[in-house]
Amino acid sequence: MLPSVDTNDELEEVVGDEALLRPAAQDLCGQLGLAGARIVRFPEGSLPVYAVGDALVLKLYPGFEAAEAVREARLLSILWGKLPIPTPRLHSADQYKNGWRYVLMSRLPGEDLNEAWPRIPRPDQERIVAEAAEGLAALHALDASPVVPITGPPDWAGFLAAQRAAAIEQQRSGGLTGPWLEQIPDFLRSVPLPAARRPVLLHTEFMREHLTVDPHDGWRLTGLFDFEPAMVGDPAYDFVSVGLYLTRADPALLKLFYEAYGQPPFDPRELMAYTLLHVYSDLNWYLRSLPAPPSQTLDSLAETWFGTGG
Repeated sequence: MLPSVDTNDELEEVVGDEALLRPAAQDLCGQLGLAGARIVRFPEGSLPVYAVGDALVLKLYPGFEAAEAVREARLLSILWGKLPIPTPRLHSADQYKNGWRYVLMSRLPGEDLNEAWPRIPRPDQERIVAEAAEGLAALHALDASPVVPITGPPDWAGFLAAQRAAAIEQQRSGGLTGPWLEQIPDFLRSVPLPAARRPVLLHTEFMREHLTVDPHDGWRLTGLFDFEPAMVGDPAYDFVSVGLYLTRADPALLKLFYEAYGQPPFDPRELMAYTLLHVYSDLNWYLRSLPAPPSQTLDSLAETWFGTGG
């Protein structure tokens, strides 16, 4: 069965060993009354996730990510039926073996928005972006205070200070070098981040990869998932993934998102600062994946990726 896992390196080794994982998933399904159900591993993601039959999804978490498992289960139970975008319904969540935990949830209909995106006509892409914005606005409108104990951080300013202190090393570990790396300290010092905004429940990875659409029903937006990295903090923080992964530096789509969300555009420099301070920030990867700026400055990059063209 599954071995105890205590580090990310150990997790990567286990996640890549389907001969080890599948029997454990089948055993767990048997314990949950789903013996004999067809299970299919989803190919993406840092954690093992399986489709169980046509209606359920089983997600496994190692012991050192127990808090993430508890967080996701709790948020699924809170969010069910609360947003204009469907979210998975929690069926069961508990401990398994050797520190591992699981969450069993309903499977969202449709297909991965990121995979479907190139096939979607532009008018439907624009409608999807608007609907996604309405969903994020609804998430941010919820009372976040009850979930602070399970999401954190308890001190947003303290969290940002820690991220600032680690920003250079985080980007260097991702392979960033030269002028881009050298600009970061001065850029972060030059961008004051507002402390007065109401803290909201943040998805933190609001991106095409975590949205689903139905190609057989006019590309209707059918789901939002993956709440394990949720936090409570400044709503601008969620617009990092919106700009990088949903609208992907398309100023017209980002402008449309703001309009549907009901928020005047955030300062692109502020979003660039939050990009550098984000828990999963990898500027080197973004530079390879998104449109290049006119000049090699973080200010130019901010406008290229987070500007709305107006």
